[in-house]
Amino acid sequence: MKKKLRTGFTTGTAAAAATKGALKMILEGRKPARVRIRLLTGDDITISIHSCRLSGEGTAICTVIKDAGDDPDVTHKAEIGARVSIKDVSGGPQGSQKPTITIHGGEGVGRVTKPGLEVPPGGPAINPGPVKMITRAVHDVLENQGQVGTVATEIFVPAGEKLAKNTLNAKLGILGGISILGTTGIVRPMSHDAFAATIRLALSVARAAGLDHVVMTTGRRSERFSQLLWPAMAEEAFVQIGDFFKLSLEAAAELNFARVTLAVFFGKALKMAQGVPHTHAAKASLSLDRLATWAREISGNQKLAQQISAANTARHAFDIIGPDCPGIMAYVGQQIAKSAHRFAGGGIHIQSIIFDYSGNVAFDSDRHANQTG
Repeated sequence: MKKKLRTGFTTGTAAAAATKGALKMILEGRKPARVRIRLLTGDDITISIHSCRLSGEGTAICTVIKDAGDDPDVTHKAEIGARVSIKDVSGGPQGSQKPTITIHGGEGVGRVTKPGLEVPPGGPAINPGPVKMITRAVHDVLENQGQVGTVATEIFVPAGEKLAKNTLNAKLGILGGISILGTTGIVRPMSHDAFAATIRLALSVARAAGLDHVVMTTGRRSERFSQLLWPAMAEEAFVQIGDFFKLSLEAAAELNFARVTLAVFFGKALKMAQGVPHTHAAKASLSLDRLATWAREISGNQKLAQQISAANTARHAFDIIGPDCPGIMAYVGQQIAKSAHRFAGGGIHIQSIIFDYSGNVAFDSDRHANQTG
């Protein structure tokens, strides 16, 4: 029987819980063991409080241990805290006054330095979803106490700067720490929402930087080779898309990019050439069988086709094809561009680059078009 995977909660939910815990500590005079937080879905979740203490008059510091469930990310088990202060506290009839609430980023929370993100440059990397949850948490406590006042909360992550080194934050222009994120408040195991959101953000940052050409790679290695190939291009122009072939092309089309270069190794190239929307889903054996069919149709060499079909990996097949079969490599590269056009629609120039495993260009669709045009 398949085990049901456990959900977790986002950094935004953790920040809201820490804020609520600290405010309750100030107004009730005791550390809460747990707090209930209203998620952006409208559901409630109970979060355990890790630590909580008073820090001067009208101020408390509270922390929560972030739990990503069975789909842990770099912030799994990270301590997320809030330093909350309240002043000008007063009672009165419900609805007669509204509290003033300010939300700041402290230690370990990144600061936005580039346009194109949900938070404008200069602001703390606390997205609108978490801001809503934190604000709601403050309102809940004050309404329950029948009070209003001026509440300031500073969100902090003690290990945030270190954790951020394992994220794409610096490339997106978020410096000094992690982002406080969450579109629903819940982390669902095995979902790809976070990566997909990062791709869209990276493309948005590139567009906001005035770029109309992006180079899409599938990982750090292909990105590094691409940056060596185009050293004059801005850092924002290079976007890692992982397995999200279709989603990335659709997002580029929505943002009106004029040109997209897909720079990949042969394994991903094969899956893209077959039009697989999410390249992780395609089985390598099926990709090699299709490649063998193409090789037979293009070269007429049955023995070569059999060798490709029997290859252990795409890299093995790449070595079998070698430089002696440029027609097969060209066909794969052209099919990548056709698949990309199908996902992106018209209006975008698509260039496909296939790297060999040393970082040399084995195929360039633009160069091929110039040579054969």
